[in-house]
Amino acid sequence: MTGDDAGLAGLEEAARRRLPADAERLERYVRLETPTGTRDALDALADLVADDAHAAGLAGGRVPTADHAAGDALVLDLPGRGPRSADAPALLLAHHDTVHAVGAVPVRRDGDVLHGPGTYDMKGGLVVALAAAALLRDASLTHRPVRLLVVPDEEVGSGASAGLVRDAARDAAYALGLEAPGAHGGLKTARRGSTRLRLHVTGLAAHAAVDPGAGVSATEELVDQLVATRRFLAEHPSVLANVGVIEGGTRTNVVAERARADLGLRFETAASERAVLRHLTDPGPVRAGADVRAEVLSRRPAWEPGAAAERLLDAVAVAAARIGQEVTGAPAPGAADTNLTGAAGLPTLDGFGPAGGGAHAATEHVRLPSIARRAALLAATLHGV
Repeated sequence: MTGDDAGLAGLEEAARRRLPADAERLERYVRLETPTGTRDALDALADLVADDAHAAGLAGGRVPTADHAAGDALVLDLPGRGPRSADAPALLLAHHDTVHAVGAVPVRRDGDVLHGPGTYDMKGGLVVALAAAALLRDASLTHRPVRLLVVPDEEVGSGASAGLVRDAARDAAYALGLEAPGAHGGLKTARRGSTRLRLHVTGLAAHAAVDPGAGVSATEELVDQLVATRRFLAEHPSVLANVGVIEGGTRTNVVAERARADLGLRFETAASERAVLRHLTDPGPVRAGADVRAEVLSRRPAWEPGAAAERLLDAVAVAAARIGQEVTGAPAPGAADTNLTGAAGLPTLDGFGPAGGGAHAATEHVRLPSIARRAALLAATLHGV
């Protein structure tokens, strides 16, 4: 038996031995709550992750994003080991922002289940990555270089950090996302495209009773725009649309001068994405005197199923089999930073985070024993692929 064979044979047992420390690490990360936009908290967690990463053999630290207010990203590098040291790096993609307001979701542990904001989406994936790096080191397994990129604004479309993702992908051999597994329990081989679109409407204020005809209602124009959008999207049934935010007006006795709505759009294909965005980003007013403008807040292109992801999945399945695991893969409805790499043609898979559920909900949780299995899988993948 070679050194690599011996290291692989003991990988899952080594991951189980370190599980208590990894579970405690995840709880520390979760208790430091980091909703998107809380720069100080995000940077504090990035520093904590960097310290833990340095102990696992990675080098690097915080780097600025395109928007100072968003917080810094984290870039960490694990040097390659053995004859593959000069190979192109594997890129691991993660984020440390969450969606829940501070204090909205309590952190608690019930046996082998940890509940709390960001447990499943996706601080558990951060712990998996650091555990996998330590497993590779402790087992002296050969592997290509690894770059871990952690961004602070993924939950709002990575507008400030998409450039960092694209830069990191340019010289990478493949990309692996540390988001949670798919609903099927396996890896994610494709993702819907995601665009956040804001409709701005400007009307003309007037007294709603004394001189209503002198005004142009921005809120009524917005309602009509949304109804027209619904009718248009009925012709594109594969597109998911959600009106997530509506704001407008000031008082019931004043014709509203301004209104806006934020829409979330999800696309299975690049073709439907182009067709829908071409229409929705060029709106025309329904009523005279109204001005309507569309603003794209963030956009992740559709990552469609393809041969590159399937070949990577086959290679991961071989690596998994060497440690007694079986992996499957399927497309997923949600978007993430892996959309950027997958849509660009880089072989990409997502879903290497631990099992659990309740993403973006008060029931968010992670099943702690799955951290060990996913860490062993990621280590085996980085060694074998």
